[in-house]
Amino acid sequence: MTDAPGPGASHADHAERAIRAGILSGAHPPGSRLRERELSERLGFSRIPVREALTRLTGEGLVVLSPRRGASVRDLSLRDVAELFDLRLSLEVFAARRAAEACAAGGDGDRLRALMAAAQDATRRGDADEIPAANTALHAEIVAMTGNRLLRDALQPSLGLVQWLFTLTGGRDPRVQCAEHQDICAAIHAGKPELAAALSYAHIERGRAPSLATLAGVLPAE
Repeated sequence: MTDAPGPGASHADHAERAIRAGILSGAHPPGSRLRERELSERLGFSRIPVREALTRLTGEGLVVLSPRRGASVRDLSLRDVAELFDLRLSLEVFAARRAAEACAAGGDGDRLRALMAAAQDATRRGDADEIPAANTALHAEIVAMTGNRLLRDALQPSLGLVQWLFTLTGGRDPRVQCAEHQDICAAIHAGKPELAAALSYAHIERGRAPSLATLAGVLPAE
């Protein structure tokens, strides 16, 4: 096995996708250890790209690194989910307002349109794996449109948790979520900051009770 910069980088990308998919699918359950040697043997290349992938997933909030246990899947509780909704209400509502202001000032919303189209396509096909990823990318792009680096950096560690939440609560009608996303995007593209913020707030808050109810029998309280 070699770790040349080119192949090493592609191996790290592959390892990141594979480990993330294992976490989101439940193959790597919350609290389980992620041993570099086992993962490298399963994926077919050295431990260095696996280590890089685990570091990246730590930055998304999906993996925890500790000196004695090494890497493990983050334990998720109902309290974590409730706090994630609180965080999203603070950051994403602000982001929707700022993104609309950016469009009103002549900003480019083409990437948001493309991501919305991809999310619509995944929803139309009923792709249970692609819908959470597409929706997470959509939310991340709204933040990126603000141009606020501190806001982006504040949300980045939670993006993995947002996608995990979307996957765990897949029972919520994805067509309803898609329609809500379309309304938010339309308000952003129209340059209507207060409407975009209000729609974003309603979208996030509507998901809180159903998500907590769905996860009540799955996750511990604390």
